[in-house]
Amino acid sequence: MAGPSDARQGRHPLVGRLGLAFISAALFALVSTLVLYGQTANAGTRPILTERIDEGKRVVLVGNSRPEANATNDRGLVADSFQMEHMLLQLQLPPDEEQALEEFIEQLYDPASPNFHQWLTAQQFGERFGLPQADLNTIAAWLKSHGFQVNAVYPSGMVIDFSGAAREVREAFGTEIHYLDVNGARHVANMSDPQIPAALAPAVAGIISLHDFTPRVMHKMRSDYTFTSGKAVYEAVVPADLAMIYNLNPLFSKNITGAGQTVAVIEDSNVYNPSDWTTFRNTFGLSIYPGSFTQVQPQPLSGAPNCRNPGANADDGEAILDAEWASAAAPGASIVVAACADTRTTFGGLIALENLVNGASPPQIVSISYGECEASNGAAANAAYNAAYEQAVSEGISVFVAAGDEGAASCDAGASQATHGIGVSGFASTPYNVAVGGTDFGDTYAGTNGTYWSSTNGPSYGSALSYIPEIPWNDSCASVLLAGYVSGSDITYGPNGFCNSRAGRQYEQVVAGSGGPSGCATGAPSVRGVVSGSCQGYPKPSWQSVLGNPGDGVRDIPDVSLFAGNGLWGHYYVTCWSDIRNGGASCTGAPSTWSGAGGTSFSSAIMAGIQALVNQRAGSRQGNPNPVYYGLATVEYGATGSSSCNSSNGRTAASSCAFYDVTQGDMDVNCAGSYNCYGPLNRDRDYQKRDPERGFPPLNWFMPWFMLSGSDGGVLSTSDSSYSRAYGAGPGWDFATGIGTINAYELVTQWP
Repeated sequence: MAGPSDARQGRHPLVGRLGLAFISAALFALVSTLVLYGQTANAGTRPILTERIDEGKRVVLVGNSRPEANATNDRGLVADSFQMEHMLLQLQLPPDEEQALEEFIEQLYDPASPNFHQWLTAQQFGERFGLPQADLNTIAAWLKSHGFQVNAVYPSGMVIDFSGAAREVREAFGTEIHYLDVNGARHVANMSDPQIPAALAPAVAGIISLHDFTPRVMHKMRSDYTFTSGKAVYEAVVPADLAMIYNLNPLFSKNITGAGQTVAVIEDSNVYNPSDWTTFRNTFGLSIYPGSFTQVQPQPLSGAPNCRNPGANADDGEAILDAEWASAAAPGASIVVAACADTRTTFGGLIALENLVNGASPPQIVSISYGECEASNGAAANAAYNAAYEQAVSEGISVFVAAGDEGAASCDAGASQATHGIGVSGFASTPYNVAVGGTDFGDTYAGTNGTYWSSTNGPSYGSALSYIPEIPWNDSCASVLLAGYVSGSDITYGPNGFCNSRAGRQYEQVVAGSGGPSGCATGAPSVRGVVSGSCQGYPKPSWQSVLGNPGDGVRDIPDVSLFAGNGLWGHYYVTCWSDIRNGGASCTGAPSTWSGAGGTSFSSAIMAGIQALVNQRAGSRQGNPNPVYYGLATVEYGATGSSSCNSSNGRTAASSCAFYDVTQGDMDVNCAGSYNCYGPLNRDRDYQKRDPERGFPPLNWFMPWFMLSGSDGGVLSTSDSSYSRAYGAGPGWDFATGIGTINAYELVTQWP
C-alpha cells in the first residue's frame, strides 16, 4: 500500500509542532477519556489543531440549520433541560489530507495500482486517514468542558457521538433550540447556525443534527388513473417478472444467487411482521434459494450504545419493501434490516450506517432508500453522508442510494408543483455511491402490452415475456409522453398546455424518477431550499465520463435506473406489507390484492441485490461499482450511441447489451414561481417572480395574484426564458435515467 503523506509522518505528534503552551492540564486529563473510548486513530501523526481555544473567537458553521426554522414556524424555546440525544459531530480533514484520501480511493479502483482492491478496515481507515488522536482528544475535552457526555469516538476518527441538554447546546454552540409548528406537526430545531471556537474550525464540519426533521422515504403507493383504469392485473410486477425483464434467470440457473453476500438495507424502522418476508418468498417461488432475513440494531464497537430498537413505525413499509425486493434480485443472499430509532437530533438510519461502516464485520453491500435535497439537508448532513460513503468504499462496501421520486425538484418532494427550482438529494449525490433512478415501462404508451405480457400467470405469478421498452418514470403533467397520450399534444406548459387543461389537472404532482446536477453539497443557500448563495456541488468524479454526460464540472445523478413505476402506465411492484394501520394490506389471496407501489426505493434495493450477484461471481467485494459501470457503458455507447442497445427496441434489443439506453420521454415536472420554471407567463410578465417561501407577489404587480390561483402551466426548465425541460432522455447518459437500465446477465458476466 502507498504510505501516508509526509504531513502525517511527524516523529513527535504534539510537542514539536505545538509548543508547551498548548499542553494544558485539560489535555493531560484526557488519559481517562482515551481509555474509555478505546481510540487509537492516527495516534502517531501531528495534530491539525494548533491554536489555543479561545471562546471569544468563534466561527459560524454555515449550512447547519433547517429552512423550516424561521419566525413563521417558531413556537418558542424548549426547556433548558430538554435532552438532545446522540448528536453526531462530523469532523473534517485539511484539504491536502482529504486529497490524499481521494487519491488513495482512486488507486483502490485502478487495476494498475498496487493498492487495487486493498480494502481497509475501519481501524486502518482511522489510523491512516482519520483525525490525529491529539485532535480527537482536544475536541472531546472541549465538549466535556461544556457539560456534554461524549458517548463514542468512532474508529474512523471522523465522527463523535455526544449528548446533552438544550442549555449546553446554547452555551457551547451559541444557538437556541425552539419548538416549531410545520404544517400542523410539532418539531424542534436550532434557530441559527451553530458556532464553535475558531481554534476548532479546521477539524469540524458541523453537527448532525440539532433538529428532529427526518428524511423522506423513496416509494410511492400504487395509484389509479382514469386513462388506464382498464389495466389488467397481470401487468403488476412480481419477482418472476423482474427476473425475466432484466435477465436474471440465466444467472440463477448457474447458482449465481448472491450466496455468501450480505445486503444491509438501512432503516429507521423494523419491519411490521418478519413473516411478511417469508410469505413474499414462498408465494413468488424464491424459497428454493438459501437466502436469509435478520433484523439488527448495530451498536458502536466501544462507548455507549446509541442504536435503540425502533420497533415498527410509519416507515415499516419502506423496510419491508427494501428487504423483499433486494431478496428478489439476490434470493441466495443474506438480507439484513439494519435499523436504529430516530433520536431528537439524528436520523436513525445514519446511526445504523455509521455503526455498520465502523463495525468489525461490515456488510458487502448497503442500500439506502431515504433522501433530502442538498439545499435543505444542509452542509453538515451532506458532509456526513459523503464521509460515511467515502469510508465505506475504502472498505470495499458498495453503496446504493435511491435517487429520488421528484424529478429534478427534490426540494419539492410531496408538493403539487415545484417552486424551489432544480435540486437533487444530498443522500444520493456524493461521488461514492451509486444513485439509482427510476423508469416505467413503455408498452402501454406504445400500445404493445400484448407483445410483452402473457394473458395468464405462471406458477409464481409471473407474466412478462421478455425485456420491455422503458421510458423515464414520470407521473407529472409535464411529461411530454403523458401529454401526447392523453391530449394528443406534447405541449405541457402555458395556458393551452396539458398542465393547465382539465385532463391534466389530475397529474399536477411532483412525482418522477430523480436526477440532476449536484448544486448545494457545500455552502448555504441565500433562499431557503433553493440552490443559491454560497452553494456548490460536488466536483465531477474522474470516472463519470461517458457519451451524454455534460461537461458541467459537477457530480450528476442518477448513475443507472430500473423500473420504478407506481401505476400510471399500468405497472407497479407487488409487496407483502401486512401493516394495515399504516397503509399496508393483508398478504392473503391472490397477490393482486396485496400492497402495490413504485419508487426508486425498489430500484435501489434491486440494484443492491444485483451487486450481490456480481460479488459472488467475482469472489470478493467490489466497493464502488461506478467506475466499472461507466467503463462498460463507454465501450457500449462509444461516441455516438448504440442503436442495438436502445431500450425502445424492447425484445429485439441485442442480447449482448449490459445496459439498455433509454432515449424516449423525460422526467420533467410542473412548476410555479421564478426558479427554473418556464411558461409563457414566466417569460412575458414579471408577476411570476414570487418567492416560494412567501407564496404571493407584491400587490402592486401588474396582475392581481388571485387571477393566477392554481397552476400557471409552467414546467421545470434549465432556462426561464425558453423551454429546456429538466430533463429529457437521450442517447447515452442523461439526467432522466443515467446510463440507462441493465441486462443483469451481461452486467455480471462482463464485469472485469
